[in-house]
Amino acid sequence: MTAVAEAWTPAAPPADYVLGHVRAVLPDRVIDDARVVVREDRIVAVEHHPAGIGSDVDGQGLLCVPGLVDTHSDGLENERLPRPGAELPVEFAMLSFEGKLRAAGVTTVFHGVGFEESHGRGMPRTVAGAQKLCEAIDAYPAGMVDHRILYRLDVRSPEGLSALRDRLDQVPDGALVSHEDHTPGQGQYADREYYERYLMGRRGLSGAEARTHVDRLIAERDGKLDVREEAMTWLAERSPRIRLLGHDPSSASEIEELRGRGGAVAEFPTTIGAAQAARAHGFPVVMGAPNILRGRSHNGNASGRELVERGLVTAIASDYLPSGLLAAAMLLAAEGLATLPEAIGLVTGGPAEVAGLADRGRLSPGLRADLVLVEPRQPWPAVRTVLSPGGAR
Repeated sequence: MTAVAEAWTPAAPPADYVLGHVRAVLPDRVIDDARVVVREDRIVAVEHHPAGIGSDVDGQGLLCVPGLVDTHSDGLENERLPRPGAELPVEFAMLSFEGKLRAAGVTTVFHGVGFEESHGRGMPRTVAGAQKLCEAIDAYPAGMVDHRILYRLDVRSPEGLSALRDRLDQVPDGALVSHEDHTPGQGQYADREYYERYLMGRRGLSGAEARTHVDRLIAERDGKLDVREEAMTWLAERSPRIRLLGHDPSSASEIEELRGRGGAVAEFPTTIGAAQAARAHGFPVVMGAPNILRGRSHNGNASGRELVERGLVTAIASDYLPSGLLAAAMLLAAEGLATLPEAIGLVTGGPAEVAGLADRGRLSPGLRADLVLVEPRQPWPAVRTVLSPGGAR
């Protein structure tokens, strides 16, 4: 290899190579003319490129960043159901979606798998569907993208709770588990009118129909408080063996409750107060890339950019838009809300910490050689090449 590959690399690079003449983005600084030495799929050196010394790959002055880590991706749902009623085979959807992940520079992804029975939000989420998706992810061939699972538990779903209990008994410790409650009137949809407008736009309901539907959801929610209590008690008991994420916390008291049940991460806090409380306890705080790109939440909650400016965000997840990760990071750097190393850290080292993966996320000796070459175009960056060890997990 003597030149940069086009767009994304369809095959894994050799186990040993030298990448030269790149701008290497380290956690605390940028080396403007650097080389990265890789041996047996691990980084052994990141250093200034000596004059007159060649390399196997010429980075041509592009930015070199660690492979992006995405701890919350619902994009596979959209890939499986690109149009209403047009569900695709899950194995094909994964193959198709992997191309988008590589093109976005993502080398580690946690697919959100919802353990619940819900038929009112785009792709129906069912226990049977969750089990099928987990099986497909387990069976997917190891390659340049490391596919993993974010287990999402609807705490008011008895079917989801039972199935997740069985599933976690079969997997190694350390699984990412996010507990959530999307019933309007609290959490993500604290203002029920946002959810009503969502129903009107997504499902074509009239205003009166949307209000009636939300009234029914709230009544059903209130009738499942015993399920919620059972779920929360089980999560607290299970927390030493999982990494527990609190989804959409809205207050300091919710963060205290999360801490009490052994939680590890605040995911998509909906208020500044919740984010502040999370950081006060040393929790990583995850925000969504679409929120940062748009400058605001789609449903009136906290602005990701404001939380970054306040120093309250440690990681960015794609939510449902893989291409938004790098774009959001570069936007934060361009607007002066973070330095370039800090911004890149929000989509690499920060998410790796969220997931408890100490072997990736930084350009440091001994870590996985997940490397991404980026052209910092204006206004949006472009991924030129992904170099990642195929089959290594």
